[in-house]
Amino acid sequence: MDQGLAPAEDARRAPRPPRLWRPRRVVVTPAALDHAHGRAMVARLEAEGLSVERLAANRLSLPRQADPRRAYADAKATLALTVAPPTKLRLQPIPPSADWRFDLAEGCPAHCQYCYLAGSLSGPPVTRAYANLGEILDNLGGYAGRGGVTSASAARAAEGTTFEASCYTDPLGIEHHTGSLSAAIAHFGAWEAPVQLRFTTKFAAVSPLLGLRHERRTRIRFSVNARSAARYEGGTDPLDARLDALRQVAMAGYPVGLTVAPILPIPDWERAYAALIEDAADALAGVPDLDLTAELITHRFTPGSKEVLQGWYPGSDLPLDEAERSRKLTKFGSVKYVLPKPQMDAMRSAITGQIARILPAARVLYWT
Repeated sequence: MDQGLAPAEDARRAPRPPRLWRPRRVVVTPAALDHAHGRAMVARLEAEGLSVERLAANRLSLPRQADPRRAYADAKATLALTVAPPTKLRLQPIPPSADWRFDLAEGCPAHCQYCYLAGSLSGPPVTRAYANLGEILDNLGGYAGRGGVTSASAARAAEGTTFEASCYTDPLGIEHHTGSLSAAIAHFGAWEAPVQLRFTTKFAAVSPLLGLRHERRTRIRFSVNARSAARYEGGTDPLDARLDALRQVAMAGYPVGLTVAPILPIPDWERAYAALIEDAADALAGVPDLDLTAELITHRFTPGSKEVLQGWYPGSDLPLDEAERSRKLTKFGSVKYVLPKPQMDAMRSAITGQIARILPAARVLYWT
């Protein structure tokens, strides 16, 4: 908060305490208990008063439900401590975000009606936290200096080799149960090389991260959207809490970022996104040595993700009408629906212009 705020004004701006997800069911596989981090997660969860069910085998199973909505709810309320399979150790590039993606977990406890994971991950949407953390982090060294996304970009080479940790999860949303994100930040802080850990989040419980020795090798980005889109982001922290957390980590010296996503064709969108950028500018006012980026991601969907999302959220009014979109083919030959080019061009021009005018400290990394 700005130092000059009067106590009454400061109290009005104070956000609610961060949301801390509490699963209804926690299970751990035998293989996870073979790892020190797996045992540490069990101890942490049991200290929180949660019952941890020891599975007899490494295969996860959920009680059968005839109602698909009940099956979805049960899966979303489940945290499983498992071991990342060998395929997770063969890293893949993740353009345009980072050179490589790696996973501390898979799945997310939030209920975003446009969820990027819908149609991408197979099986029930259980959140899986990986116990073989040491193996995951030690594996990263073989990829340093080999990136072709940011490392090979003249505009972004100063970021070093970048590693994205939030492709298939929101690591901050489960950090109070796992401790994995703090361990990753400490790992990068001790890694004396041109490397950067990156993650984005819709949560605000950043207190465990503030005292870590990050050495500015972790960029924390907050996924934000216009206030009128809040109804699509169930189970997450509200915008004001995220912006307050953004300020906290920036004041703690972290490089930070705004992931404006998904940019939606909401009514009066130009004014709505200008207000969002103004709110971010207010939150970051007076931060010393601010290192700020912006990533701008428009809404898109596939036939598969639409089917999954409409099953999960049958009452949603999220715009998923193919007739209002442009049909595109990905490099893999699959179909996706994006905003029509005239609308895309208008939104890009307006929103990037707003950032340049209202929040000139932000470097726009990409629009997609």
